[in-house]
Amino acid sequence: MSVPDRRILRRPQARVAGAWPERVPPLLRRIYAARGADCYEQAQPKLTMLLPPDGLSGLDAAIDLLDAAIRDDRHIVVVGDFDCDGATACAVGVRGLRMLGARRVSHAVPNRMVHGYGLSPALVEELAALQPDLLLTVDHGIACHAGVAAARARGWQVLVTDHHLPGEVLPAADAIVNPNLAGDVFPSKMLAGVGVIFYLLLALRRRLHGDHADRDVNAAAVDGRAPQRQRPDLSRLLDLVAVGTIADLVPLDANNRVLAAAGLRRLRAGHGCAGLRALVEVCGRDPARLTATDIGFAIGPRLNAAGRLEDMALGIECLLTDDLERARELAAVLDRINAERRNVQRSMTDEAEAALSGARLEDASALAPCLFDPGWHPGVVGLVASKIKERLHRPVVAFAPAEPGSALLRGSARSIPGFHIRDALAAVAAFHPGLVERFGGHAMAAGLSLQREKLPLFEQAWQAHAAGCLDPALLQGELLSDGELLPQEFDRFHAEALRDGGPWGQGFPEPLFDGHFDVLDWRTVGERHLKLQLRHPARREPLAAIQFGAWQGVAPASQLHLAYRLTPDDYRGGSAIQLVVEHALPG
Repeated sequence: MSVPDRRILRRPQARVAGAWPERVPPLLRRIYAARGADCYEQAQPKLTMLLPPDGLSGLDAAIDLLDAAIRDDRHIVVVGDFDCDGATACAVGVRGLRMLGARRVSHAVPNRMVHGYGLSPALVEELAALQPDLLLTVDHGIACHAGVAAARARGWQVLVTDHHLPGEVLPAADAIVNPNLAGDVFPSKMLAGVGVIFYLLLALRRRLHGDHADRDVNAAAVDGRAPQRQRPDLSRLLDLVAVGTIADLVPLDANNRVLAAAGLRRLRAGHGCAGLRALVEVCGRDPARLTATDIGFAIGPRLNAAGRLEDMALGIECLLTDDLERARELAAVLDRINAERRNVQRSMTDEAEAALSGARLEDASALAPCLFDPGWHPGVVGLVASKIKERLHRPVVAFAPAEPGSALLRGSARSIPGFHIRDALAAVAAFHPGLVERFGGHAMAAGLSLQREKLPLFEQAWQAHAAGCLDPALLQGELLSDGELLPQEFDRFHAEALRDGGPWGQGFPEPLFDGHFDVLDWRTVGERHLKLQLRHPARREPLAAIQFGAWQGVAPASQLHLAYRLTPDDYRGGSAIQLVVEHALPG
């Protein structure tokens, strides 16, 4: 299948207003202004700007449950999920409850191959051996009707904390905290699962220690100093909150940027938990220069790999241990699992591309590809769907057997802007009752399960729905550029200012520039990467550039229109810079 070319468009420029510190260069000021930040405080929000918990629906009932459980020394089991958000949320829940006085706190996490997603009846049956009094779900539960019912049938209380979109009917939990519930007035709907449990802990601390407790998080410095009042310093959890928030790709609205920036400052200062410090080491990153990109592309994938291929219990143990040597041992295991994940992903993606090679973009099957292979791994199909979605700029669903030979399929769906993937699955499920066993997710990503014998009907229904709803204009991929760099801005000072000016992420995108360059020289690096020497028309010195995964066996054109990021080249050091090419067009 031919790949549709993406257009490079320039982001509308905004007027730079307000007072800015002299250390913020004009380039960074215009980048911030284009993202809606009118002043430095909006661009780099501090903890004093963190929204209070007020408005989160379900808080009172949830706090009542936890307050009573701590007071009566009940057994609380925090039930995590098998991705980075779920793992960090579990660690925050366990650590935070212990800080707030809970003495009997355990944790559990489903094994994807054994229990399926979330709080399932199979997981509930296994948890019976722990004899819990209260189950606290983090980053899941809003779609776990059967599991919640099974737990309550055993006499356990269930508190659900989640951020996924709820269905029309809520599970019969004792309390639910989710900013996306109908009628919820909390201003930030974009909290990750780890953000929701952190906010619940803030509210619980306020109940236990008075109304001024929220201010302690803001007053507590993130450089390791304790707050003035001798109360639990929940800011110590912000490293975990930042990693889960960034890795889950939730939009970095102002409130999420507060959380992410504060956690990054802790990590850069060397005050992260032992597990995160060990993961930074095994990734080969410099803690003092850690960025959101490092979390998204290095730390997050290593935690996710455990849940995809083995058991996320490894990742959670890494985040909960305070023994640095033990953390290093676990980080090394996670690194090896991630290397295996990369190999599995590459093989599955190659097979997916081969399956699509004979299709044309105008075919119904190419409008919203539905992919399946009986040999695929269920923990990696989401990555395959994401890769194919990026390549074709089409919504994609990829399926694998829930376990080898199983008749149950697990699928992951990824979408493009303008096509709400969870709503699309809900429409298919409503029009064909009994076709989809369960589903859930967000606008851009979702998961589902169905019986293998029903896959042809699902594929037909899915592609028919997409054909009726997808605006052809949505199928043209676009990259939004921040325009051209001035010749004098191609230097280390500006590269470092851009790197350190984040956190960048969804909704507050990392700066991307475009321009026309002559290709002076090129070579391949590894199997799939292109290393380029470029000349800018207004510069005498050549520029080094790299484009990852770009080698397709054809030499690049002599002149290119590039969309690129300006980064420090720490490998060469000194004043060296490098352009990281995101997209290349002839000319």
